[in-house]
Amino acid sequence: MPNTHLHALADWHPVFVEGMGGYDQRDPAEVSAQVCAGLSAHWQAYPTNKPKLLITQGDPLEARGIAAISRLVSKHFSLPRCLVCLDEHIADYHAEDADRDGAIMELRYLQLANAGLTGDQLSRLTAAVEAQIKHKNEKRAARSQGPLKSYFRDFALLQEASKAACRSLSGSITVAHTSSEIHEFSVTSFYTVGLALGYVATEEMVAYSP
Repeated sequence: MPNTHLHALADWHPVFVEGMGGYDQRDPAEVSAQVCAGLSAHWQAYPTNKPKLLITQGDPLEARGIAAISRLVSKHFSLPRCLVCLDEHIADYHAEDADRDGAIMELRYLQLANAGLTGDQLSRLTAAVEAQIKHKNEKRAARSQGPLKSYFRDFALLQEASKAACRSLSGSITVAHTSSEIHEFSVTSFYTVGLALGYVATEEMVAYSP
């Protein structure tokens, strides 16, 4: 992917919408309406002069869940999109299956992470994600549940490194959730890692209000 896309990120205000995948049984139109209302209120309180760019992270298009909601949010605000996928040696299917609707640029995880984060920052993020996985697996074991799938590490890093790197390159970001209740064993739940490390600011988060 062209490195010119990385330099171009400085001219945009990256927007992330995080939530459940296709297993989300709610009407995506209703969810997106709430997300858009929250974003509108947030940008009134925290305005930005930069054009907004919706960052998506390789979700395949489905009738429900984050991919469908992201399309509707993009349409509502007329937002172009930037697609960030895992590198092929990490997950060779990820970029192949990704929804590219409205995408004006495409990047890979390590390309973005290495451009926006120092080696120490990425190491700290990786260690924090792995510590969270260990903690979550201990809780699951206490409930006689199996450990999280191995891919959780890769997708949690994709989620948190993308936000941290975009914030570093652009100066600020907006992160909106699609649910008021974040399941403790979901990839979305790793948002607490970026907050704890200071890679995302609390005032950049938009909570979901049904």
